[in-house]
Amino acid sequence: MKVALIQQKFHGSKEATNQRTIELIREAAEGGAELVVCQELHQTQYFCQGEDTKFFDLANEWEEDVKFWGHVAKQNGVVLVASLFEKRADGLYHNTAYVYEKDGSIAGRYRKMHIPDDPGFYEKFYFTPGDLGFEPIDTSVGRLGLLVCWDQWYPEAARLMALRGAKILIYPTAIGWFESDSSEEKIRQLDAWVAVQRGHAVANSLPVVAVNRVGFEEDQSGAMDGIKFWGNSFVFGAQGEELFRADSESEECYIVDIDMKRSEEVRRIWPFLRDRRIDEYQNLTKRFID
Repeated sequence: MKVALIQQKFHGSKEATNQRTIELIREAAEGGAELVVCQELHQTQYFCQGEDTKFFDLANEWEEDVKFWGHVAKQNGVVLVASLFEKRADGLYHNTAYVYEKDGSIAGRYRKMHIPDDPGFYEKFYFTPGDLGFEPIDTSVGRLGLLVCWDQWYPEAARLMALRGAKILIYPTAIGWFESDSSEEKIRQLDAWVAVQRGHAVANSLPVVAVNRVGFEEDQSGAMDGIKFWGNSFVFGAQGEELFRADSESEECYIVDIDMKRSEEVRRIWPFLRDRRIDEYQNLTKRFID
């Protein structure tokens, strides 16, 4: 399967950014991509650097956004993963990823389950934790295990998607550095981000796709300078082999070939699911084992 990763920056407005996204999706379709994955909250700036109620207005056109990206998927004949700011009700919002079929219909959606609350990433102020569970989404290109950003750090989420039959793990994300961090700390953070997701590929014998944004975005609250998003979108194969790695700067459509039959071949030799001691895992449902 040809998968397109749309790694891009924010272009100052929703309209300009969407136009650039559409251009990259068109490029993906012309290049033969069947599945196109956009980064987290790709329509706007990453507004969670501060806590400001005005940013909830970005979700006011949510229903129109859902229809808009369905139309884009249909125009280009691709299965499309779009990441949207969902207004479910007054005062109730989700970080929600939608999957569209090639005909523009909605194949499914996933509401981000793990919500961070850290300096520069104040997502708990904006997003209610998801309540749709870790359920893969069936499409014409396979069963997609769609997760979002902070979910990347949790092996439980990846495992549950695998146990429900996902054939690929997909992570739209928005993560970067603070320029005040040392170069050594920046390397440690990036390496940890890559390593944990590579581990999901190995532990579940599934390909993993992560799509991150690039560019510097100022902290409009003034509390910090801002975030330099580190790009590095990647694809790992079912044994954790690197199939693709983007750089930290380029705004591009990257098309990667993934052998979707490889997972079964790997699982026959490395039967991790067979050897799980499910009779001894009860304590995994505890916050901490005192």
